[in-house]
Amino acid sequence: MTFRETTIKYIKDILRPKTIYEVIYAELQEAHLRKLEAETAAEYADAAIEYNSRRIERLKQRLFEHAEEDV
Repeated sequence: MTFRETTIKYIKDILRPKTIYEVIYAELQEAHLRKLEAETAAEYADAAIEYNSRRIERLKQRLFEHAEEDV
């Protein structure tokens, strides 16, 4: 197949109407991608919550220790 034939076939394929199967499959792929992105965001948020919870406890402890020194 020549470059010209390949190019013509490519353009025809782009311009042709998509089948129902192709539309549904593309939407399914998009849904999977969005789900993965949401799971990643949830994992990140969980890690941030855990980090800040430990940080709060550590800072409370330090504050308590320094409050005892002032007495």
